[in-house]
Amino acid sequence: MPRDLVLGNGNLLVCLDHNLSIRDLYWPHVGMFNHVSGRAIRFGLWINHQFSWIDASWDRDLRYRPDSLVTRCRLRNSRLQVTLHIEDAVETTRDVFVRRVTIEDHSGKDREARLFLAADTVLNETDIGDSCYYDPYGDAVIHYKWKTYLLFGGHAGGKGITGYACGMKGVGGLQGTWKDCEDGELGGNPIAQGSVDSALRLTLPVPANALSEPADFWVIAGSDRDTILKMRREIQELGVETILSTTDRYWQAWAQRGVAPQQRLSRGDINDSVAELPLRVQSLFRQSLLIIRTQIDNGGAILAANDTDIMKENRAHYSYLWPRDGALVAHALDSVGFNSLSRQFFTFCERILPEERAAFFQKYSPDGSVGASWHAFLTPDGKPELPLQEDETALVVWAIWHHYLSHRDFEFAEEMYRNLVRPCADFILNFRDSGSGLPLPSWDLWEERRGVHTWTVCTVIAALRAATELSGLFGDAERAAAYAEGAESVKQALLTHLWSEQDRRYARCAEVHADGAITLDRTQDSSLHALHLFDVLPPDDARLLSTMQQINERLWVKVGIGGMARYEADYYGRITQDFKNVPGNPWIICTLWRAQWEIAAAATVDDLQSPMELLEWATLTALPSGVLPEQIHPYNFTTMTVSPLTWSHSEFVETVVKWARKRALLLS
Repeated sequence: MPRDLVLGNGNLLVCLDHNLSIRDLYWPHVGMFNHVSGRAIRFGLWINHQFSWIDASWDRDLRYRPDSLVTRCRLRNSRLQVTLHIEDAVETTRDVFVRRVTIEDHSGKDREARLFLAADTVLNETDIGDSCYYDPYGDAVIHYKWKTYLLFGGHAGGKGITGYACGMKGVGGLQGTWKDCEDGELGGNPIAQGSVDSALRLTLPVPANALSEPADFWVIAGSDRDTILKMRREIQELGVETILSTTDRYWQAWAQRGVAPQQRLSRGDINDSVAELPLRVQSLFRQSLLIIRTQIDNGGAILAANDTDIMKENRAHYSYLWPRDGALVAHALDSVGFNSLSRQFFTFCERILPEERAAFFQKYSPDGSVGASWHAFLTPDGKPELPLQEDETALVVWAIWHHYLSHRDFEFAEEMYRNLVRPCADFILNFRDSGSGLPLPSWDLWEERRGVHTWTVCTVIAALRAATELSGLFGDAERAAAYAEGAESVKQALLTHLWSEQDRRYARCAEVHADGAITLDRTQDSSLHALHLFDVLPPDDARLLSTMQQINERLWVKVGIGGMARYEADYYGRITQDFKNVPGNPWIICTLWRAQWEIAAAATVDDLQSPMELLEWATLTALPSGVLPEQIHPYNFTTMTVSPLTWSHSEFVETVVKWARKRALLLS
């Protein structure tokens, strides 16, 4: 189940599913730790002696307020004869999640409603040694372990909590305290330890054919009891209505910054070009920026995704920083003026760069520790080797140069050059095969194959070109010359060794054998878009034109919803063996790469119609809230794998900016 709504402030991230259950709650870092881990903090209603959790029996419309990270949800239940109007938010300045519920009656009778919040937590991602108890001093249920405290409370009908229960789950056949809610009553057990859960109840009158007064819930995260009780007092004094309105205003103002700053352009009409896009594209553009922000930790890590349903297939998740994904997201953020976020990312990369070898590992946790991996420290023939994806290092260097071009932050660029760019570029320069001139083998961007990949080679060229510019900027002439020569040498190796004359296109990958012979992997792969994405070849290059024509035709899904697959016969989430019509599930990233190619090749304003239509296609893949997944079912618009995927949103932002800039250029 995708995460329909995500709310956060850089410390606290709350992910809600289609039932408005909290399925992920990360604190104190975005992506670390998940104190729910895909279980659920459920929400339910008892009215007129009938009970229902929010589930498929409800008609649900889950959205955000326009250009905001405050939700506006409507849920109707014909059996209970009610509509719930729900607004959720995470406060920008405190680590607090709030929910306001208003009940609309359709029965024509005055009734009493009981609202239940049932919390199944696993503090610090383990349920060993948790405690929960009712705290009468704060009129709240508190879960705690070590330095993690979660407070659950609320207020409705002029009263605080009208019932609570603390209990065990998953031990001795116990299902959990949430079952205690279903008769409308709670047992009142005041404390439990071990594998625990809890429930609380708010009660309020619902007038006939009218709206009730609001019921307010809050979840507060902190490191100790005193801190969360203090925040609880502040919330009650401030009021949930004020929190919702101030949070909404903050995010609306933040999202409105999401157009390219005019002062960085030679003309001011790029904003006019954005305004020429369909309204739903403009809306998703701004919402994508907001969703991206929820996935960024205040310490600088840009998380790939925080949807833990993926753990049902594999006891692993996407709650890591991949330097590759992070660099591409930072590039998109820089393109629209959010330089403070990209700057934090580069500073994070500076901190995690290994000293012994200036190349990043596969992925990292938000605290900077190396993440889980499936790449061995041995080559296929058993020799020791650090498992690297060289594009992850190269793209950080490339993105730093773009950051400087966007913001002209000279002092910061000099620090990055000294501590990050120079050691990384030196590594990249030396990480080459002396015979072919190509980079040495590393893992591909899909993290499935070891070899010399066209995508990686293109990022290496882009990185060395960026390092050339930065070293020249700071008077490092000797390195500037070496990086420039290296970039040209690698480009010539690409042109020589990765072109398949037989296919009239570039190959996905090359294997360089010990005797110098080279075998090409000729599988058609969307990653070949790197040839133009990183300006390795000009759009009118004949070989590039041939390559783009072939992969964009072959990898287009020819039935169902359309869209671009990653590569031929993609296995990941595979739905069908009909590879002729469905080479793989459509990926939003890959489809938007095709749009970016069409933008790069556009010679007239009319040529921008097709990439605009691809942007519109991407809006169809989004949930009503604007959340974009990783991939889509080829025969319908069902979300596949993780959602939201930060990279999908950043490529949407990138494509909008490129479209607007190209239109402005063609009209100038």
